[in-house]
Amino acid sequence: MKIAVDAMGGDFGPRVTVAGALQAAEDFRVEVLLVGVEELIKKEFDRSPRPHARVTIVDAPEAIGMGEGIFSFRKKARSSILVGAQLLKEGAADAFVSNGNTAAVVYISRRVLGAMEGVNKPALALLVSSLQGLTLLIDVGANANCRPQDLEQFAVMGRAFMESALGLADPRIGLMSIGEEDGKGNDLTKEAFRLLETAPIRFIGNIEGKDLFSGKADVIVSDGFTGNVALKVSEGVVETLLSMGRHEITKNLLAKVGFFLMKRNLKKIYRKLDYSEYGGALLLGLKGGCIIGHGRSNPNAVRNAVRLARDFVANRVQDRIRTEIGRARQATGGI
Repeated sequence: MKIAVDAMGGDFGPRVTVAGALQAAEDFRVEVLLVGVEELIKKEFDRSPRPHARVTIVDAPEAIGMGEGIFSFRKKARSSILVGAQLLKEGAADAFVSNGNTAAVVYISRRVLGAMEGVNKPALALLVSSLQGLTLLIDVGANANCRPQDLEQFAVMGRAFMESALGLADPRIGLMSIGEEDGKGNDLTKEAFRLLETAPIRFIGNIEGKDLFSGKADVIVSDGFTGNVALKVSEGVVETLLSMGRHEITKNLLAKVGFFLMKRNLKKIYRKLDYSEYGGALLLGLKGGCIIGHGRSNPNAVRNAVRLARDFVANRVQDRIRTEIGRARQATGGI
């Protein structure tokens, strides 16, 4: 298996991506194609004690910055994101991982790879830890404007992913809204609710923001705007609580003793909340496996993004989504 990794992506560029990719190649025994400026990647090779045997450099002399707009994407014909997507399209790579500009990765991947037949809009899906295991949020930022049919497709794709990748039979699907009652929400969620009720899925109704991590649903469906806001708010709350906790611990001796006694359990909780443990979000619905990591990703996050890509390919998630979308179109007369 070959996983292409955008070496230039993220806030820290090759310093982080190369370290994480080398670690992933060693830990998961996959071939990694590092896509980016060759001389910068080689410098990071020189700094790392890890073996390079499973890692190949694919030169891409241009990089798209985290804050660049759509016109920059079009001008840079040899950017690391574009070259990585082309490797996937040509079959030289089995999946593509990037921590780069999310808008650029979504736009370029759609343009180069195209959407799967029957999928209107590929969606970003992110696994998060909940009280009952893992929950998939879809969409978390690829599509700010959606139609009810798009949310129905997101639900079908989310169901297919949870069944094929995690082995979860008949996952519970919830719709993000402002209340649990059937009639709550805006025009989009009300109409999506109606469609999801008749879709070939286990739809459990509306889910409120407070249930994001409760485990009430295995898949939570949302438009990309709402999903991204909910995710960013959650990240902010977690970071704030951790920061407040560290501050309180240093206040007195008893707090320090308590922390020492609870340190092992607190580490377990932190790992469940740490985004780097989950690698990144999957861009489901493309003709190819694409994973988009957090801009602030550390080497561990890059490593786990490669693991997520490996599992996506090994579990044949693409085939399952294609089958489920086809089945849903037949059942509903086209979604």
